[in-house]
Amino acid sequence: MDFFDGIGVVVTGGASGLGLATAKGFAAAGAKVAIFDMNEAAGEAAAKQFGGLYCNVNVTDDAAVEAGFAKARAAHGQERVLVNCAGGGGSVKTASRDRKTGEIKHFPLDMFERIIQVNLIGTFRCIAKSAAGMLTLDPLPSGERGAIVCTASAAAEDGQTGQAAYSASKGGIVGMTLPIARDLSREGIRINTILPGIFDTPLMNGAPDHVKSSLAASIPFPKRFGAPEEYASLAMEMCRNPYFNAEDVRLDGGIRMGYQ
Repeated sequence: MDFFDGIGVVVTGGASGLGLATAKGFAAAGAKVAIFDMNEAAGEAAAKQFGGLYCNVNVTDDAAVEAGFAKARAAHGQERVLVNCAGGGGSVKTASRDRKTGEIKHFPLDMFERIIQVNLIGTFRCIAKSAAGMLTLDPLPSGERGAIVCTASAAAEDGQTGQAAYSASKGGIVGMTLPIARDLSREGIRINTILPGIFDTPLMNGAPDHVKSSLAASIPFPKRFGAPEEYASLAMEMCRNPYFNAEDVRLDGGIRMGYQ
């Protein structure tokens, strides 16, 4: 019997990319998986792929998150695993001058706030609500009640030009991992964070071929984009291994993003 057999799992951003691969991985191991996502058509289709449950959730909306957890728990029981993959970004320089017109602009503050709300506050909102639910569970023989995985980014440590908001949001996830682990340690709940590099996701697939080739060539080894299943594998190991706690782990083929 697999460690995950029969347990409840919630994956945010589970309709595509890293989240979908993770949801499929847990389902294949016997878990009862619910995915939170805003894209209803993609979410329903994804859930059908592995016999899971779709919950229409915007992680910036407190009531929607509460309703999502209520729906998931009604179907699968209180989750013992939460994986946070929901997120978004955008690239604008802090301040810049148009080369043709000379017009000076700065990063739109509403965009900065939106990225922080989705990536950082949305992640914490789901963590807090899931952890509160996990506290109602009886501990396993190991003393554990649950495990949480967050998704930051290599940009948390070496963000590119125009990524001030994105890097701040992902750096915040890295920064809160240890204190959350300490907050929850006496209750037997662990938390870890993955910092993915460049992965083969629908977002990256939209880039021009020459851009993708150049990015792949910059990865030390292997010289390719990461597979979402490789992210899922690490997320599952972070949950399966009871000594994995309070860690921030890069998963990037050794890339270090330079100045561009």
